[in-house]
Amino acid sequence: MSKKKALGRGLNALLSDSGGHTERLEVDITAPPRPAHTSHTLPEIPIDQIEANPFQPRSHFDEQALEELAASIKVHGVIQPITVRRLAPDKYQLIAGERRFQASKLAGLKTIPAYVRSADDQQMLEMALIENIQRENLNAIEIALSYQRLVTECNLKQEELGERVGKNRATVTNYLRLLKLPPDIQIAVRDNRISMGHARAIINVDTPENQLYIFNRILKEDLSVRKVEELVRQLAGGRNAKKTAEKPLEAATAREISRLQAQLSSHFGTRVVIRSDGKKGDIRIPFLSVEDLNRILDILKIG
Repeated sequence: MSKKKALGRGLNALLSDSGGHTERLEVDITAPPRPAHTSHTLPEIPIDQIEANPFQPRSHFDEQALEELAASIKVHGVIQPITVRRLAPDKYQLIAGERRFQASKLAGLKTIPAYVRSADDQQMLEMALIENIQRENLNAIEIALSYQRLVTECNLKQEELGERVGKNRATVTNYLRLLKLPPDIQIAVRDNRISMGHARAIINVDTPENQLYIFNRILKEDLSVRKVEELVRQLAGGRNAKKTAEKPLEAATAREISRLQAQLSSHFGTRVVIRSDGKKGDIRIPFLSVEDLNRILDILKIG
């Protein structure tokens, strides 16, 4: 089977057992919580034998949220196992579950329940990205970057990507378009200084200069998404009005140049060509021979 076909198996196939059925962890919510190290259905792997996922798409984790998760793990254990791949008999690499892994270390656990899977680097990347997109509270830019990596590094088309993450193509496209915004605006979306709605409105502005102009007004005036959309329409309307005003002027200039060409051609007895960009240009008076040139010079009273 080729690499591309392996990638096309999808997340469910990669997380399935050898019999082709997806493993499910059933939790009896009526039973008292048990510590993570007493799991009877999955192997408990020493935390110090697990290394971080080099393909982890998220670079920042909220410290307070991690501490809260660690406190919950101390009481209830790790309810949802992490997923790892085996690199050596006593060495594993994290595929999915970075927050649970980090919180378990904060909680002082020595072992953690884990699914052990076989996966190459590209499959690891795909699994980590999709797991995070579906389960983590990523900001819009992190989601957009994850989508972009799935498209470029996992060779997924946008239609395939939408199927993998459970989103329609339009939603995927809207996220990917965020990456075309100026860096300052992307950082503001990442840091929750402006919302996804603000960013989507700004995307429809034609130039980076105008995009940054609207962005700065959002920050200074605390504009709502609706106000931004109205501002975008006003800018578009002003631009269209300017173009409409320019068209009659351009048409009038073209008619005047045509009239002058005809008049000069008649005057010199040869086809005169006038070229202009509206500000500058040139006039060409062709001649067929030296005698013809002398004739034109006589008309100009030169020579």
